[in-house]
Amino acid sequence: MKDFMRLKLIACEIFFRELCAAAARSVNQIDIEFLPKGLHDIGQAGMSARLAEALAAVDTSQYEAILLGYALCSNGVVGLTARSIPLVVPRAHDCITLFLGSKERYLDYFQRNPGVYFKTSGWIERGENLEQAWPDAIHNRSGMTQTYEQLVAKYGEENARFLYEQLGDMTRNYTKMTFIEMGVEPDDRFEQQARREAAERGWQFEKIPGDMRLLQALVDGPWDDDRFLVVPPGQTIAVRYDETIIQATKTTP
Repeated sequence: MKDFMRLKLIACEIFFRELCAAAARSVNQIDIEFLPKGLHDIGQAGMSARLAEALAAVDTSQYEAILLGYALCSNGVVGLTARSIPLVVPRAHDCITLFLGSKERYLDYFQRNPGVYFKTSGWIERGENLEQAWPDAIHNRSGMTQTYEQLVAKYGEENARFLYEQLGDMTRNYTKMTFIEMGVEPDDRFEQQARREAAERGWQFEKIPGDMRLLQALVDGPWDDDRFLVVPPGQTIAVRYDETIIQATKTTP
């Protein structure tokens, strides 16, 4: 009798170190596909389409379930449908829940630390900015990534000044940087970079331990209903506006 599962994992690349470590420790056989960081920046429709494309490319006859290394992520997973095998998704609003191990711990920390900006090794080495510079990303289409000179040339000096002040600084409401140490870092280079950035911005800095339990449970199974949504074949992910975050609904013909 087989005592392990073969699973397909499609995940954001900011979890690269963590999920590779979790897969190495799992009794299951995990085939991992990482997608570029920042899909949420192209909008819900764009992110959902990119994830749906990745799901459609999976040979479901080879696996017992498909795992998503994503949270709700600005509703980017909403509308995804399980085909012939279950689709497993963590119940989380964003990736910080997965780094901290539970949505309860994330909520407690966030409430005690308003204005916090998080960093992990993946956020640093997979792209310095919070958003990827996708040509079709919302912040690119809206002009958020344009220089002041480019805005002047396009809109005139007075309008450019207003736009630059309103759109140019995506981090002006933050006052603290928190580095989440997951235990998979090779050294302290990521922590030190986060410390330097916090100092340059005049922010407070804190390092806290991460928690691998949620990521490990994702690749290990079985998946309890409190932490994971298991979407049965033929059903679709929908958003819920309560503590369960997401639910499975029957696909409309």
